Amino acid sequence: MNSSEQDPQTQERLIGDLRLVIENAEELLKNTDQYTSALYQNARAKLAMALGAATEELARFEDAKLGRIIEAANAGDGAASLSGEERILRAFQ
Repeated sequence: MNSSEQDPQTQERLIGDLRLVIENAEELLKNTDQYTSALYQNARAKLAMALGAATEELARFEDAKLGRIIEAANAGDGAASLSGEERILRAFQ
């Protein structure tokens, strides 16, 4: 078991923090597009690249979380008799 699986609350907090950083970075990019100097454009390009990487990482975290939810649903009582859609819906209840 790796450290990311040991503390689900810490993982949830990190995912929430990453979502907030992404939202703030997107807002910053939207609000600075009027600045045309090379310095601003270079900083915006770097932020856009970092934002892309953060968005990909968030998607990876969320996919892993969904996988764990599905595993937990499959391990639950009666899970074998449920369809895939029913298992996913049960996991979010």
